[in-house]
Amino acid sequence: MRVTHLSTYHLFGGAAVAANRLHRALQKQIWTKTAVESTMLVGTAKRLEPHRSAPGVTYLANNFLAEQTAFGRFVAERLYFLPHERDASVRFQFSPARFGANLDFHPAIQQADVLHLHWINFGFLSLNSLRSLFNLGKPVVWTLHDQWAFTGGCHYSRGCAHFLTHCNQCPYLKKPDAQDLSYRVFEQKKDVFRNAKIHFTPPSRWLANEAQRSALLRDFPFTVIPYAIDQTVFRAIERSEANACFELPNTDRPRILFGSANVTDTRKGFRYFAEALMLLSQQHPNLNPEILVFGKGRSYLFNELPYPIRHLGILTSTDDIVAAYNAADIMVVPSLEDNLPNTVIESMACGTPVVGFRTGGIPEMIDHEQNGYLADIHSAQQLADGLAFLLTHPNPNLLRQNARESAENRFSEDVIAKQHIELYNQLLND
Repeated sequence: MRVTHLSTYHLFGGAAVAANRLHRALQKQIWTKTAVESTMLVGTAKRLEPHRSAPGVTYLANNFLAEQTAFGRFVAERLYFLPHERDASVRFQFSPARFGANLDFHPAIQQADVLHLHWINFGFLSLNSLRSLFNLGKPVVWTLHDQWAFTGGCHYSRGCAHFLTHCNQCPYLKKPDAQDLSYRVFEQKKDVFRNAKIHFTPPSRWLANEAQRSALLRDFPFTVIPYAIDQTVFRAIERSEANACFELPNTDRPRILFGSANVTDTRKGFRYFAEALMLLSQQHPNLNPEILVFGKGRSYLFNELPYPIRHLGILTSTDDIVAAYNAADIMVVPSLEDNLPNTVIESMACGTPVVGFRTGGIPEMIDHEQNGYLADIHSAQQLADGLAFLLTHPNPNLLRQNARESAENRFSEDVIAKQHIELYNQLLND
């Protein structure tokens, strides 16, 4: 059985990382009775994401001309949206999918028995590209990494419920009205999806519920399958070894970790974390943690935190990412909207408990007061309570053990790969 995964990026962003991890997990099943020949077709030009050769990964932009063409599609997509955007803060949070590559005759598509879509925006696939792929008649699996597939263009609706009936009056747009860009994209998606045979595999029950309530996807089949992670890579290591990676002192001082692709992304909730730290310092003056942060950007709130902060920068090496989780006692994920954050999976696989908001798929990952702590969304006070609970827990090793065990039971490569293979076989036999 040949499966081709389609992803805009290879290793840039959480969706691409998750897609690549599934691709690798499937490759590791090669010696089982349910062997899959997995290929990952990546669309991004190298200037947006440096080429990293890996088994089974093919770049659509594989020469200079193709790189320029791919970059041109990306630019055209953003320029098309520019006159419509409300302001610069939403520039990359809405995708009209106007421009994309035609992949019908690509060898990776022609040879595939099953096409598996992941995050395909930013000029990789347009809605017309999707229509052409659906018309090939091959079984299509689509892992939803956000809400885009069932909205009029936004990746996260941020409380807007128009996708339940029909998108219009979009809050992302400069001039929202009854037949604005979101309305037109929604109409085009209705047409593209009308006769398509797609099986959606959202990683969280939350995203599945949102999609199944939507006007666009409510009649399609769904199977919830979480993300996979290599737990021989993401694992507990000696604290001294982790500290050495960042030249951290070997002290008993507790550490709290915050990580994001972009620290300044408001959706990731850093300001609630900063407020929680202020409350923690006032209500628990005996606690004196150090704060570790990794990711792009520096928040203006860094200088206002009541505790010392170390910005670890952008971590591209897996060894460094593993070290960051192991150097910390707690991971905090105060996302306001999120599907199934890789940071939670990675942290737990490393045995580091997590504090997060009850939103999106996060409550499906954290067992309250067992392997972490769940706070009501937007409550900095409950976030502070969670930090205090974990920092003062009488048996921190039990928390770490619970975190690791939950990752092993829910996100192991074998478990997730086998669920996908069963689905592929089912679709091919229908």
